[in-house]
Amino acid sequence: METKPPDTLINRVRETIRYKHYSIRTERSYVEWVRRFVRFHGMQHPREMGAPEVRAFLGHLASELKVSAATHHQALSALLFLYKEVLGVELPWLAELDRPKKPKRLPVVLGHGEVERLLTALDGTHALMAQLLYGTGMRLMECVRLRVKDVDFERSEILVRDGKGAKDRVTMLPASLVPPLRAHLARVRQLWERDREVGRPGVQMPEALVRKYPAAPCEWGWFWAFPARGLSVDPRSGIERRHHTHEQALQRAIKQALGHAGIAKPASTHTLRHSFATHLLQSGYDIRTVQELLGHSDVSTTMIYTHVLNRGGRGVVSPMDRLLAG
Repeated sequence: METKPPDTLINRVRETIRYKHYSIRTERSYVEWVRRFVRFHGMQHPREMGAPEVRAFLGHLASELKVSAATHHQALSALLFLYKEVLGVELPWLAELDRPKKPKRLPVVLGHGEVERLLTALDGTHALMAQLLYGTGMRLMECVRLRVKDVDFERSEILVRDGKGAKDRVTMLPASLVPPLRAHLARVRQLWERDREVGRPGVQMPEALVRKYPAAPCEWGWFWAFPARGLSVDPRSGIERRHHTHEQALQRAIKQALGHAGIAKPASTHTLRHSFATHLLQSGYDIRTVQELLGHSDVSTTMIYTHVLNRGGRGVVSPMDRLLAG
């Protein structure tokens, strides 16, 4: 039977993460990396370990498990959080740790025709969500976590709350999506009303807001724009309630639609965000405007889309084309 790290350590990790208001996904990831680290070293307590043990674990991930640079960084971040934030241990040896370099890759971008074919291959709520991703530049989790009150039909804008880096931002609401989104929310309201009639618990809320506004979880404005069909148990509170739709459902629908549309590119839900940015720049919009809509902290992050603006080969006309043109 597999042994587990002491519950007290794992509980301290969870408590610290929740105190700092990290997401449930970060909590699950960090807890799993701490468990794997402790198991790798024969259930030693992290206080009894240091740089050699951290280096050995990370080396195991890189050389034996062949994990990606992103996964390697995630594991390192979890261990740094464990030592610095949970155990309060200073890390003078941090500078000595080798960090794998993340490969710089250009984003996958769909052409206008490919986007049209992809969206046509989708239907129902998944089609509407995909249209919002392409039409607003939202990330997948920003879309599935959207609340009713953050859709402003009067101002034709969407308020993206608690995006990457715990930042809020405003993006546009495409005029073409107003009618289908209104119709969708009318159906969602019927679901919300049924939940209220049978006395189901309200939706998940930031803890500080729940204490300040205890009735808010049951209000229409705080309801999910894309709620799940069934109920699920909140992993933190243990309450059975209606959560937002699961992101994997849209991911699977996009993957299937790519096949139906005959698109061979390794596209995903995030590709629609890449396409949103690239097509705006192609239309002549200022890169600072695109940066603001995407919610990038640094314009250098947005600059990557300028590398995919021109035709292949940076817009250079091939000598083969000149030859055939006579």
